[in-house]
Amino acid sequence: MQNISILSQTSPYIRKETSTKRMMFDVLIALTPVVFFSIYRFGLDALARILVSLIIFVGVEALYFLSVTRVDGYNFKDKIKNKFKKYSINNFSAPAVSAVIYAMLLPNQLHLYVVVMGALFGAAIGKMIFGGLGMNIFNPAAAGRVFIALAFTTFFTGSYGFIDAAAGATALSTSFPEVLNSYSLIDLLVGNIPGSMGEINSLAILFGLAYLLIRKSADYRPVLSGLLIFTALATVAGFILHPTLVFEYVIFQLLSGGLLFGLTFMITDPSTSPITRPGRWWFGLIVGSLVFFIRSFGSLPEGVAFALLFGNLMVPLLDYPMWANNRFTKKFYISFSLVFVALVALTFVILGGYAI
Repeated sequence: MQNISILSQTSPYIRKETSTKRMMFDVLIALTPVVFFSIYRFGLDALARILVSLIIFVGVEALYFLSVTRVDGYNFKDKIKNKFKKYSINNFSAPAVSAVIYAMLLPNQLHLYVVVMGALFGAAIGKMIFGGLGMNIFNPAAAGRVFIALAFTTFFTGSYGFIDAAAGATALSTSFPEVLNSYSLIDLLVGNIPGSMGEINSLAILFGLAYLLIRKSADYRPVLSGLLIFTALATVAGFILHPTLVFEYVIFQLLSGGLLFGLTFMITDPSTSPITRPGRWWFGLIVGSLVFFIRSFGSLPEGVAFALLFGNLMVPLLDYPMWANNRFTKKFYISFSLVFVALVALTFVILGGYAI
């Protein structure tokens, strides 16, 4: 492995030069337009679910910290006081980020009991079970969202506000191009559609992405890689399925669902993404292609959280020291290009572009 310094240190294992504190607060600032829009759009429903998520995520982190932190003290009260002296801003900001992201993945009328269960699962099982701050291998928000999607599926029925009777709970619930009869592409851009609270306003998400990239608090590589492969696959699908509406189909796929939100706030999570620069390109390729395949061939209209968790599973493989390299070699360019082309060709064949 070249140009990589392996250091022995305690968590959080953030693989960037910027500090954890600055990075977490940058993400919270980037989330501000999305959060404000969700409160404007859904009112107290959104605010209540954000606050509940914050209480659970921050509370679980605090309880875990108090449980595992060892300090000296003459009595129990003295020990608790000394433990809180070690409690840093990172122990608040990191779970706060996860909490807000998790809340933004939810429909505005989802029962608060389900919100609590997902937050508990994401914080405890998705993060604390691995050792806490910076040691988790799965994105906590995605873990919580997938858990309630599988365990409390029936609670999602009727939990989306502002539903168009013809178009369904989200824009992806209706087939293309019929969905354009209910929502225009501008509606998709500015959030005039039903869906999860933080995923519907693409413009607000793009503002957050621009801020993170300018501040260098997010790595552009997994974002760009995921966006490129998804756009390429959607373009192929557009030419085959809707040859007269290719542009509209691609833009619809990009702006609907949780793709942009996931690429902006979730795939860029530094503690659950690969160490190396080439590894982050592979990571984006995995997540972006899986999102498209789940949307196009799966039983679910959306699959960003599922795709992200699968991508998280691949990170140890991408970081394996035997082949992990921080340099962009000829081998990387060839293998990445071949896989990219193979995915495009596979999509072309599966969609009937060429009969085997």
